[in-house]
Amino acid sequence: MPHVPSTTETLDIGGLRHNVRHWGDAGAPTLFMLHGRMDSSPTFQFVVDALTQSWHVIAPDWRGYGATERLARPYWYYDYYADLDGLLAHYSPDRPARLLGHSMGANIASIYAAAKPERVAQVAMLDFLGLPAPVSDAPTELRKWLDAVADEPKLSQYPNQATFAQRLLKLNPRLTPARAEFLANTTSRAQPDGSVELACDPWHKPPAPMLYRVDEVLDTWRRVTAPVLLLIAEQGYVQQRFGADQAELGRRLACFANRQVVTVPDCGHNMQHDQPELVAAALENFLRRD
Repeated sequence: MPHVPSTTETLDIGGLRHNVRHWGDAGAPTLFMLHGRMDSSPTFQFVVDALTQSWHVIAPDWRGYGATERLARPYWYYDYYADLDGLLAHYSPDRPARLLGHSMGANIASIYAAAKPERVAQVAMLDFLGLPAPVSDAPTELRKWLDAVADEPKLSQYPNQATFAQRLLKLNPRLTPARAEFLANTTSRAQPDGSVELACDPWHKPPAPMLYRVDEVLDTWRRVTAPVLLLIAEQGYVQQRFGADQAELGRRLACFANRQVVTVPDCGHNMQHDQPELVAAALENFLRRD
């Protein structure tokens, strides 16, 4: 089956040239899709293909990902919130937005929804309920970051896109060869010698220099007033991190006062690749079209 075609445009946000992908009729209800770490906007192609209703899907490449401009130096996480704010100001200035985020994108969407509730109508979070409580100490984490940035990070290189596709299949056996080939072609970047690498700035690889503050995140989520759809992958990160501790899983879910929780079967963390039809169906059942 042919893919729904997309177009891209360049938008200046925060002084960086952002690549923004569009699917669907510009006059249809708008839905923003926000990709995760070490990913880019084409990751949502299979979900877009599975949508049964007319939507105008807008998916940016975050700073330093895909075809968006790179910093070639360490990134500050809070810039993502400002980038999302600029994106919504441009494409949805007069009405609250529908946000879908996968992993890191879900984190950005949910925290933003708490900070600016008047700008968000609905939030769909794909396989994300935060990180576990840190087991290390702050000086150790800072040292890890200092060591990482002192040694300029590199990405893995592949001789060609076919080899990259084989690597994707090995990492995720649920991928079909056709989907692996599509992702290899659209989420990679060619090098001058003909090799390819993941289309992201290697400076995204260093770990965060500070501890993850669980209580702060949960307190923030309690401020989200928009309806929230939590799509949990049966074998994804949420289950891996919290499935053995139902009390902690329940504590995190309970932060969202207006929530729907759907478990997506037979999929890993990248449910948008493994079960796009189920993701699309749950999403369209949740979203309002006013």
